[in-house]
Amino acid sequence: MTFDRRITPARTDLAAAHLAGKVEAARFVGGETFQIRYSVTSIRNEPRPDAAFTSEVVMGEVFTVYDRDDEGWAWGQAETDGYVGWIAGDALGPTDPAPTHRVIVPRSHFYPIPGFKAPPLSPVGLGAMVHVLRIEDRHAATPQGFIRAAHVAPLDQPATDYVAVAESMIGAPYVWGGKSGDGCDCSGLVQMAMAVAGMPAPRDSDMQQGGLGTALPLLSNTLQRGDLVFWKGHVGIMQDSTRLLHANVWHMAVASEALDGAVARIRAQGGGDPTAFRRP
Repeated sequence: MTFDRRITPARTDLAAAHLAGKVEAARFVGGETFQIRYSVTSIRNEPRPDAAFTSEVVMGEVFTVYDRDDEGWAWGQAETDGYVGWIAGDALGPTDPAPTHRVIVPRSHFYPIPGFKAPPLSPVGLGAMVHVLRIEDRHAATPQGFIRAAHVAPLDQPATDYVAVAESMIGAPYVWGGKSGDGCDCSGLVQMAMAVAGMPAPRDSDMQQGGLGTALPLLSNTLQRGDLVFWKGHVGIMQDSTRLLHANVWHMAVASEALDGAVARIRAQGGGDPTAFRRP
């Protein structure tokens, strides 16, 4: 049976127990669930610090571990989007307490006490999830420290405009495999902006093209805010009928530009024309 290795926890030597009878593997194991305790952690294709990373998980996400090696790496699957790979084992923490709020700004910090003059403890970025204990002096108390209350929102109160969330990332660096306030790739920008707006999205652009919203005519002249434009291996978000927002290698950043200009440049660089328009 063929399967997408990006989102299927299966190797020739080991696979998740729920895949028994569906894939071939030497043994099948049950997984242990953990919560990511760092602001952002890379998912890598091999258990090495210099290995390429294919995606990321952010604070508060659940990660199911099926295997560990002697160096402390853990192999498993992210619950949010199903991505599979190796992460640093020290990024894993208990699943309690469960997150109650999500960071809604590109970057923020935890502080030891409430107050803007306090020395920051650690940064945290867009999409990270935290458990808020109480609100004190315009700060939210969490197990990691105090964070500005205006920088988080309850999970059951999503943003109303995912495009505005994505626009807040303009100027953030392009990072292959990234999906955090530290930087993102094209599909990572779409996924994390939609997550803040309560709109689950697949991780990669081909998955998004195949599963997000409804298809529009390929030569559509009625594009509107929030529509997605796809190329082979790339995706961007329409800010209005003419402007495109996307994390891209040309700018090495999240940038806004005229759609016509982006189409012409990508075509000239050998990337072809858009392959699909979709409306979430």
